[in-house]
Amino acid sequence: MAKLFFRYGSMGSSKTANALMVAYNYEEKGQRALLAKPALDDRDGDGIMASRIGLSRPCISVERLVDMSNEELGAYDCVIVDEAQFCTKEQVARLTDIVDELDIPVICYGLRTDFQRNLFEGSLWLMAWADQIEEVKTVCWCGRAATCVARFDENGVMVTEGSQVQLGGNDSYISVCRRHHKAGQIRPPQQA
Repeated sequence: MAKLFFRYGSMGSSKTANALMVAYNYEEKGQRALLAKPALDDRDGDGIMASRIGLSRPCISVERLVDMSNEELGAYDCVIVDEAQFCTKEQVARLTDIVDELDIPVICYGLRTDFQRNLFEGSLWLMAWADQIEEVKTVCWCGRAATCVARFDENGVMVTEGSQVQLGGNDSYISVCRRHHKAGQIRPPQQA
């Protein structure tokens, strides 16, 4: 029986690398994996899913995925969605249809919350509707579990206001524990 999975983690927790490895594992067994991410995330180029460690693969947009017919989707053994936090409620609902109607597992990877510790729309509905929810773990500079994403400016100062979506990587975001997020402390005091 297929399931909708939501594997969430903070920035730098290897979500994309994990997604690409899962696709590889399916394909190694002679099965077809369909990779997708929201068109909004074009940091690595249109139609490319890329991890920070250098792994990359072609993918389609989630917008294209949700428009595919059941017949087209039936050619795949699993669907893997990266950056799922950027999905809309309607897109997540379509992912549930793929699982329920076609018995195809859908494995979603994404952030749970933004830099203000608020849920993204896609994450909210995945938390509500996923059959299985798993955390992909990483650590804060202090060694505690890093469950929060902190956005910082060009001076290395934590930002607490602004648009929910601002694409970026290590140049704009860092993962920290809740304690240090609340304190606005994105690095050890001696490095501040």
